[in-house]
Amino acid sequence: MLTYALPIVILVVLFLMNAIRILNEYERAVVFRLGRFLSVKGPGLIILIPVLDKMVRTQLRIVTLDVPHQEVITQDNVSIKVSAVVYYRIVEPRSSILEVEDFHYATSQLSQTTLRSVCGAAELDEILSQRDKLNAKIQSIIDDQTDAWGVKVTSVEIKYIDLPQEMQRAMARQAEAERERRAKVIAAEGEYQAAAKLADAAKIISDYPAALQLRYLQTMLQMTSQASNSTVIPIPIDMFNSLKSVMTAAPAYETQAADRES
Repeated sequence: MLTYALPIVILVVLFLMNAIRILNEYERAVVFRLGRFLSVKGPGLIILIPVLDKMVRTQLRIVTLDVPHQEVITQDNVSIKVSAVVYYRIVEPRSSILEVEDFHYATSQLSQTTLRSVCGAAELDEILSQRDKLNAKIQSIIDDQTDAWGVKVTSVEIKYIDLPQEMQRAMARQAEAERERRAKVIAAEGEYQAAAKLADAAKIISDYPAALQLRYLQTMLQMTSQASNSTVIPIPIDMFNSLKSVMTAAPAYETQAADRES
């Protein structure tokens, strides 16, 4: 009896080993029976008929696709190298197996072609300053093409832009010139504000002559506070006013004397 039971047990064990499959939560099985599509099964425990059924395992997790450097000539005739990263996931396991031979390779090639086309139709300034716009455009184009394959492109990011050395030096000179322009504008604005304040101060001093005396004393205090060998002799401001009146009267006296002589 045991002689007949042992082969049966072995056959049952072999059958179960070939028939039972366990899929993780993020996996799905596209099952074919005699070469024809049967169904999409999983996750968990599934049973296949040995010899008749064949399973192709797919994953629903997001896949990171690295797009290598692409030689691109922009619309303004600048040669650059651009690389990107594409994030996609399978939403229809049946279409990803039946509609395309290798969905990962096909998505990679489509991403490279789209990256070259979009960047080649844009100018260099647009590529550098409007990456979000280009990312959205590339994602939309790739997603439309891969929709028939059951692949959903969730995000595209341009991650690196390699500029020629000549262009980098030109951009550095441009940035330096822009910085110098801003510095000159700021300095001119400071001079203008300082001149306005000095004009206001002059008006106040002209209305209050005692303010000029205070300013004179402050200037002397600043001069004497510094360690130097200079000797400061204070002269009253009234003396300058007397000299001013004398200098003003001298030309008038000379004019009158000339008139008398003539």
